[in-house]
Amino acid sequence: MLENQTQVTEFVLLGFPQERPFLFLIFLAIYLVTVLGNAAILALIFLDPRLHSPMYFFLSHLSCLDICYSSVTVPKLLANTVHLQATISYQGCLAQMFFLMACAGAECALLAVMAYDRYAAICRPLHYARAMRWGVCVAAAAGCWLWGLLDSAVHTFLASRLSFCGAARLRHIFCDVPPLLRLACSNVRPSEVALHAASIFVGLSPFLFVVVSYLRILAAVLRMPMAGSRRKAFSTCAAHLLVVVLYFGMANLNYNRPSAGYSPAADTLVSVLYCIIIPMLNPLIYSLRNQEVCRTRVWPPQS
Repeated sequence: MLENQTQVTEFVLLGFPQERPFLFLIFLAIYLVTVLGNAAILALIFLDPRLHSPMYFFLSHLSCLDICYSSVTVPKLLANTVHLQATISYQGCLAQMFFLMACAGAECALLAVMAYDRYAAICRPLHYARAMRWGVCVAAAAGCWLWGLLDSAVHTFLASRLSFCGAARLRHIFCDVPPLLRLACSNVRPSEVALHAASIFVGLSPFLFVVVSYLRILAAVLRMPMAGSRRKAFSTCAAHLLVVVLYFGMANLNYNRPSAGYSPAADTLVSVLYCIIIPMLNPLIYSLRNQEVCRTRVWPPQS
């Protein structure tokens, strides 16, 4: 037991720059765009019968995840920008980390499921209706959420066992696993092992599954005799592929950067891109790249 070990009741967040009023406006605008954009996607999918398909069913879950992603971090960020000292309670820190990691794990799994949906639609069209029937889709979506919750529960439990010495000053703007491990003065090896294991099973495995799916999709598309069919197939997959590249690329930078190159400012920037900017971009990407969403008119009702 370390002599200077103390019971932490709150963390002081040191990642905020001095220009806090400007930061408040930026984060508020991002949050509003994220929530309204993803809510619009959800409304379109719910109201338009043409979008009642497995692809848009999974897209609606992605929009829900993006709203949750931003809601876990941004409201607390907004509150801290108007205080002289940015803080978060110990329990609030663990809760924020739990829901953040849950969203991260669920989104990794969901992107893999969405890739399989595109693979089944393009490479096995005759079996698509049976492979992606509604019971399977509901079970897959529920499994994604459960996968994220279980992964998050492990990280949060291990984090709750950490001890902190002296002033609990977190060089970040919200609670996440990597900055919390850097602050701990007890044995962080179990948490590091869990984080590396999650990087493989929760992050790398779904990414490789997506890569294999799209390689097979590419091979199938190149065999299509008509240019129009190839363009339609590429258009259907382009938005999802762009989201995958952005999300997994930022996730890898956020959780797998070498400690030797650690910079608090760079760490904060990567986390903001990963947890706040990408959820805002997802509805824009799907709306601009998907012709069915662009053509949907919710009001007045179509005849």
